[in-house]
Amino acid sequence: MGISAQDVKRLREMTGVGMMDCKRALEEAGGDFEAAVEILRKKGQKVAAKRADREAKEGLVVTAVSEDGRAGAIVEVNCETDFVARNEEFASFAQQVAQLILEQRPADLDALLKLQLPDGRTVEEALIDLTGKIGEKIAIRRFDVLTTDSGRIISYVHPGSRLAVLVEVVGDGQLEEAGRDVAMQVAAMNPVAVRREEVPEEVRQKELEIAREAARNEGKPEHIIDRIAQGKLERFYKDHVLLEQAFIKDAAITVQERLQQAGIDVRRFVRYALGE
Repeated sequence: MGISAQDVKRLREMTGVGMMDCKRALEEAGGDFEAAVEILRKKGQKVAAKRADREAKEGLVVTAVSEDGRAGAIVEVNCETDFVARNEEFASFAQQVAQLILEQRPADLDALLKLQLPDGRTVEEALIDLTGKIGEKIAIRRFDVLTTDSGRIISYVHPGSRLAVLVEVVGDGQLEEAGRDVAMQVAAMNPVAVRREEVPEEVRQKELEIAREAARNEGKPEHIIDRIAQGKLERFYKDHVLLEQAFIKDAAITVQERLQQAGIDVRRFVRYALGE
């Protein structure tokens, strides 16, 4: 039977697959749309299987925040090349996944893959279909959700969507403006913790040992090595603890001082850089 251009267009609108692939699938299915969709899906599975061992290091980091600002989601979706990362359909898929995570709050990646997108497909099915269409491995690497009872979740996505941040801010002051400043600070300066007491003990001990070793190599007397190491640890806190860092928009003040001016506080943050 003849396959009309209208039929091909309809199947393309249903699946998002290229025109020639849609035409071949309809011809193979004898014009049966459901069978043609299944053929295209199987093709996607074959491509996905072939690409399974490929490295997917490019992609996007995107966020979604609820209208009331009480919840935010961040997700890293990977592909093989930067060219695909800039593909509009890939970007749309990543944003859909972020929104789904925000709404459904899956426990882990396995649970996420089983969730349904607005078009009725599961996330796993959509990944397979997109892999078949684009011809590259597509994968969801990680995600997080932040919620707050009394504050607000602020999102910052750096241009290019290779770096994004969520922060939880609380208080009666400039939540939006100062919260965005803090999110940009986290993006730019990559702190290890909000406060020094939240720095993991293994990180603290590692920094002390590095400082002690450096002091010994410089020939410093043993009885002052610990004091030198503590001084270096203080410098580490100023460089790597969010509230003690110099504020990126005004290095004359710390982030803590900026927050005091704004009448807010920061509870926690999540920072994703592509591939980290």
